[in-house]
Amino acid sequence: MAKIVIFVGHPLRDSFCAALGEAYLRGAQEGEHSAQLFVLGRMKFDAILREGCRRLQPLEADLAHARDAFLASDHVVFIFPLWCGDMPAIMKGFIERLVQPELLKIQESGDEANWKVFWGKSSRVIMTMGMPGWFYRYYYGAHALKLLRRNILHFMGIKPVRSKIYGRVTAVSADTRKEWLREVEAMGHEAD
Repeated sequence: MAKIVIFVGHPLRDSFCAALGEAYLRGAQEGEHSAQLFVLGRMKFDAILREGCRRLQPLEADLAHARDAFLASDHVVFIFPLWCGDMPAIMKGFIERLVQPELLKIQESGDEANWKVFWGKSSRVIMTMGMPGWFYRYYYGAHALKLLRRNILHFMGIKPVRSKIYGRVTAVSADTRKEWLREVEAMGHEAD
């Protein structure tokens, strides 16, 4: 049984990304995994790391709860749309706030502490976008996905990181969206 935390990085409270998060949660629960869902658009927290890594920014209650779930998890799911070529600002700010305490500890150690502070966790990244997924991967090189995978998750020790891209989200049929939700539910069941 896996301990799973699901973060939906869409600023809207009710979005297709939120529906994907709920599908993953359903599948995880059906697979008898322990799972928690956090839809960032429904949470109250400041997504701006106001002073960088100069001093600890106190965590709001919603963010503290999400951080506790993240630390207790062994599988982390990130779901977000591609906006302006990257993840939405709320997702990036959330990640910065989530890991700031560890980054401060490393900085205070004179960089002697290991940067791979989250060994033992795996991840799944699910992205949605308006363009075809294959075009994003091959023409644009899936740069936002690479940024999250290599520069953030791998850097902090989270491996493996699996990914799924759903493209042309606004143009597909309701039946296709239902199929995608079933697919994500199956991922949750397998904790993949």
